[in-house]
Amino acid sequence: MRVVLPFLAGYFLSYVYRAVNAVLAPALVGEFGISAEQLGFLTGVYFFSFGLFQIPLGLLLDRFGPRRVNGTLLVLAAAGALFFAYSDSFVDLVAARALIGLGVSACLMASIQAFILWFPPERMSTMIALAYSMGGLGAITASVPLEIALRVLSWREVFELLAVFTLLLSAVFALAVPEHPGARKPASLKEQLAGLLTIARDPAFRRIALAIGSTQCAAVALFTLWITAWLRDVAGYDRAAAARGLAIVAMALIAGYFFFGRIADLLARRGRSQLPLFAGGVAAALFFLALLALGVTAGAVALWSAFVFCCTGATLAHTIATRRYPREMAGRINTALNTFTFMGIFLGQWGTGAILNLWPPLESGGYDPRGYGWALAALWVVQAAGFAWLWAGRQRFAT
Repeated sequence: MRVVLPFLAGYFLSYVYRAVNAVLAPALVGEFGISAEQLGFLTGVYFFSFGLFQIPLGLLLDRFGPRRVNGTLLVLAAAGALFFAYSDSFVDLVAARALIGLGVSACLMASIQAFILWFPPERMSTMIALAYSMGGLGAITASVPLEIALRVLSWREVFELLAVFTLLLSAVFALAVPEHPGARKPASLKEQLAGLLTIARDPAFRRIALAIGSTQCAAVALFTLWITAWLRDVAGYDRAAAARGLAIVAMALIAGYFFFGRIADLLARRGRSQLPLFAGGVAAALFFLALLALGVTAGAVALWSAFVFCCTGATLAHTIATRRYPREMAGRINTALNTFTFMGIFLGQWGTGAILNLWPPLESGGYDPRGYGWALAALWVVQAAGFAWLWAGRQRFAT
């Protein structure tokens, strides 16, 4: 528990930061007068700085271990939260959110690496699913509970509280979390860079990295910002109803992580490939995203839930890729995958906002429903292209 709980708490907090703008967006738009494109950029810059740091992060994780790296970076996240709370311009908000992204950039990858160190391979998919599920709980916290909190607190006070919690968690990593007893002498920088080059040259890695990046470009970009706006502007939900809808989608996210994680572990125990399970989830997600892009609003929350549930199958990329390499390369493998994931999310959020900006905003303060159709269609094309390229090269995963 001294290992598992702090790492799960870190990813929980990182997902609160990740999804908070989905509910805060109207307040930020009203106070700072930002456009849809600016909102997409502001929310997505978290993922940009997060993704930009992933390759250096992999080197740090493999050299210094997940406890020290995660605990140190959380101090930066706390500073970014305070900066965000006291921002008085759009530029300040962007800089603060980028700092938050950098500060929580190790939360998931450090968790995965810690679990790789402390747990046997046949339990890995379930442990990774557990980590991802805490992200779902973070998203739930950033939905209805946040909407309720905003009735008594300002958004600035919310970020002050987040800064305090983040700093306390950093102290827990420094004082309570143990080092793995089998810690080995880290590889030299030259050896680490050589390992990165090996990963980059692996055609199977490139295919699965682009597949998870293109899937998360659609799934997480929408889930952490645009789903609530879509529910408001296309399906006609008010803010409270949209927040409740996001909470239901977040529960589907958690269920998806455990569903795919458990099945993946069963396949691993039987010596079978997890790639068809990955592919099945993404293919099903494409079906539901197509319905949403076509403007289907009947059962809107159920459709979004099904889409997000199926997209969680893409996170099996971490177990598929990690099993191809020695355990001591886990940090570099997972952070290299995360580079594609988070750059994809950044481009998805910013691109969606840019497309919505092509139509005049509604008098109510929302965005034209026609823009959502085109934006979702563009994301469908990106996700389908990544999936098709992966499946065309599936034979590379036999070795």
